[in-house]
Amino acid sequence: MAKKETYAEAMKRLETIVSRIEGNELDIDELADQLKEAQRLVKYCRDKLYKADAEIQKMLSGTDDGEKSVD
Repeated sequence: MAKKETYAEAMKRLETIVSRIEGNELDIDELADQLKEAQRLVKYCRDKLYKADAEIQKMLSGTDDGEKSVD
């Protein structure tokens, strides 16, 4: 079973790809493959961030559920 990729691993891989592109280290065939990989990594990271944000918002709004303010 393959190990699930973490956000940090995906970001590190994305940074490596960007660095190689900026440094003109890729030929045209590699460039196409690396751009596809970068697109996949960006989507993965964006999805992770959206999910984390939704969970945080849910937790924050959930702390007020059922609690009455004492003024």
